[in-house]
Amino acid sequence: MLKKPRPNYYWSILTMKCPRCRRGPMFTNSNPFKSLKLSHIFDMPEKCPVCRQKFDLEAGFWFGTGYVSYALAVAVSVATFIAWLVFIGVSTDDNRIFWWLGTNTVVLVITQPWLMRLSRVLYIRFFVKYDENYEQTEPVTLH
Repeated sequence: MLKKPRPNYYWSILTMKCPRCRRGPMFTNSNPFKSLKLSHIFDMPEKCPVCRQKFDLEAGFWFGTGYVSYALAVAVSVATFIAWLVFIGVSTDDNRIFWWLGTNTVVLVITQPWLMRLSRVLYIRFFVKYDENYEQTEPVTLH
């Protein structure tokens, strides 16, 4: 019996694939910026089309993604601050710190749809692990 290659963990996160099989898409539209309506950013199929893993594990499941999204926003802010510090420098004498604040705000607003989706992808991975035998086993459920 031929063994299927294991999809890369980090690539499956960045391409927003199902945590159980790492093959099926978690979102109906793969590009969060494609739709001009922000209300469609989180359009997801009920189950993974490849392994049948239910994405909404229980009522209110996605509320925890707020914490993950906050951590991602802090990480982006720290990264932009370090980059600004290295390349431009920080000083209150000539308002460079305020230019960083404005630039960081623009970066966060532009990347927010992607960060919000990424927070869902990361959050569900706390509860659903990769299963090599996803074709023979039952999907994960919370009790």
